[in-house]
Amino acid sequence: MQEIVGEVQGRREGHGFVRPDDGSEDVFLPLEEMRHLIHQDRVRVRVVRHDRKGRPEGRVLDILERPTRRIIGKLLQENGVWLVAPEDRRYGQDVLIPDAATAHARVGQVVVVELTEAPSLHGQPVGRISEVLGDADDAGMEIEIAVRKYDVPHEFSPACEKAAAALPATVRAVDRRGRVDLRDIPLITIDGEDARDFDDAVYCEPAKVGRGKGWRLLVAIADVSHYVPSGGAIDHDAFERATSIYFPRRVIPMLPEKLSNGLCSLNPEVDRLCMVCDMLITASGKLHAYQFYPGVMHSHARMTYTQVADILGNTRGPLAVQFADRLPDLLNLHGVFQALLAARQARGAIDFETTETQIICDDSGRIAQIVPRVRNQAHRLIEEAMLAANVCSADFLLKRKHPALYRVHEGPSPERLDMLRNYLKAMGVPQTVGDAPQPQDFQAIAEATKERPDAPQIHSMLLRSMQQAVYTPHNNGHFGLAFSAYTHFTSPIRRYPDLLVHRVLKAVLSDGKYQLPAIPPPGQAHAKLAQKLAARVAAPQADEAQTPHQRSRQPATADATMLAWEAAGLHCSANERRADEASRDVESWLKCQYMREHLGEVFAGKVSAVTTFGLFVMLENLYVEGLIHITELGDEYFRFDEARQELRGERTGTRYGIGARVTVQVSRVDLDARKIDFILARENRSRPSASGKRPESPTPVVDDEVLLADTLVSAVRRREARAATARPAARNGSAYNDASKATRARGKRAAASKAVTAKKGRRAK
Repeated sequence: MQEIVGEVQGRREGHGFVRPDDGSEDVFLPLEEMRHLIHQDRVRVRVVRHDRKGRPEGRVLDILERPTRRIIGKLLQENGVWLVAPEDRRYGQDVLIPDAATAHARVGQVVVVELTEAPSLHGQPVGRISEVLGDADDAGMEIEIAVRKYDVPHEFSPACEKAAAALPATVRAVDRRGRVDLRDIPLITIDGEDARDFDDAVYCEPAKVGRGKGWRLLVAIADVSHYVPSGGAIDHDAFERATSIYFPRRVIPMLPEKLSNGLCSLNPEVDRLCMVCDMLITASGKLHAYQFYPGVMHSHARMTYTQVADILGNTRGPLAVQFADRLPDLLNLHGVFQALLAARQARGAIDFETTETQIICDDSGRIAQIVPRVRNQAHRLIEEAMLAANVCSADFLLKRKHPALYRVHEGPSPERLDMLRNYLKAMGVPQTVGDAPQPQDFQAIAEATKERPDAPQIHSMLLRSMQQAVYTPHNNGHFGLAFSAYTHFTSPIRRYPDLLVHRVLKAVLSDGKYQLPAIPPPGQAHAKLAQKLAARVAAPQADEAQTPHQRSRQPATADATMLAWEAAGLHCSANERRADEASRDVESWLKCQYMREHLGEVFAGKVSAVTTFGLFVMLENLYVEGLIHITELGDEYFRFDEARQELRGERTGTRYGIGARVTVQVSRVDLDARKIDFILARENRSRPSASGKRPESPTPVVDDEVLLADTLVSAVRRREARAATARPAARNGSAYNDASKATRARGKRAAASKAVTAKKGRRAK
């Protein structure tokens, strides 16, 4: 029988899966196989059977590697025995804690456990408490849990802090040598009201481009690479984090604060070092020429998106008068933005309008409001300027044939294309997509259907058909933005791939070659990356059915240089996902905590996703999502129509599809599982509460430019992740309430207590 090596992925129901290193189909592990395993163990399994759908089931042969990760959970005591119930439900068993290993923690507190004894077929895991985080309701506890749950580095190493402390406080004369002096150019920063790190500044002026008119656009980016030497202590910590993580009320930065908010931040009225992309843009928005060079700048103003949008909307208003010196430059920026926007529309880049939200917390760290982000003209202006600079950096690196990390967003897979075509046909949409779709095909469907009542449903399916963007040294274009080559150059303060691009640009400009540092060091981490990369070594075969982006992919090579760049890309992509998961976990915690105060209340909402087991509904005025289980839809059998993405009642023909309006009642909130349950509200139930009305809210803040195609797909992926962990089995009302859940938990822990007592007796003998 076939043997497979991979990583164990636990499930809250008790069973699990092995995710093979070679990317093949997951192997199911039943409950009895999971008893002696822990989530994220590396194992060798043998496929012993297949179910009726052909899905493999395995038996564990060897545990190859057991992670040393700590487990976060709540301390409990049952029949005199100490237990820690893992916060992450993928760890399927409670951890037994000896009396001498409780670290004086109290019952109900959140703690961190290190395992001292692995689980076995006949016994639970045993551990000791290494850290007491505090009570579950403490302010900021959700962030403390998330950074440990997802193994996010949140403290800089002593070596990193020492290196940062040794850096100068200001730009010195020696730092300015060999740089273009731009201090007389009125570069400005445009960011959100609460932004603290400013890594990009812009300036625009009219210019003659060829024989016609156009613009000279300067995008100056903080020169982080000057202060963070490759392979040094700061670089090691930055690589390990790979990205900054933004939580409500807290940021875990990629770089120490002296750099991120000080020396590298393009603060107003101070000299700062920068890398500059100096571009000539035609009146039609086409890139005519560009050059990169290191510079020194002096920001002439720190402006916000709200201020700039207000000035562009009213050039004679009070803000326009206040910033009269900057008004001509802002109008020039708006002019080049209009040209770049026209070029974007001409090339068919995907540009769906979606609602992003922002959580506003009160002084205690709880949700005060959830408000929609307002994406105004200033946001889009900065976005287009950053896109132009990123495209220039990609073009520069491609022409110089130097290895680097590209931001790649591939087109839909054949399976997703088939699903999308079937859906469009079922919904009566005359437009469709072929086997080699282009971005403009998707945008054309979005434009043709935007006035339909089911437009949100159609647009959601368009997004769902796409893949996630990744970092890789093999350029395969950016499908969503309709670019043949694309990198991230504009945010080196908060993204490690941007820092690498800066280093490569500098090396090429000085006729050198950049060599990646030896981080991570050789060992287990490097071995894991090599194993995951093994499946990518073979070059894909050209095929007429492939997209132009796919046909242009450069074949992967097994040489050490490209393997190192692939490992760096895989690491940065994985840590980007980790950051998304951690921030999503915190938001889910806060929303569950918020909705516990609204149990029993009634709200209006829209169906945001349909699955075989129920409906996900987004509350219209609160922007909180929950599940209506299929058993709560009525006294009839509902069948899932995959083509239409809807549930249909067989007796009455009642249909629920994406975008359908429903009135729901909050029936249950599970803070530990981060899940909210709704039931359909009936006429004889309570009326919508006052809290269901939309609150007055201030204009929300956006931290940085929105790279739309990178973020739209992730919004759909978040919903798919929630669906993957939702309760697949039907449950009746009594099994759904907290009281019966607590009863089951007590029974389980009582049994565990007996087991550990017997285990202690055996040890005594």
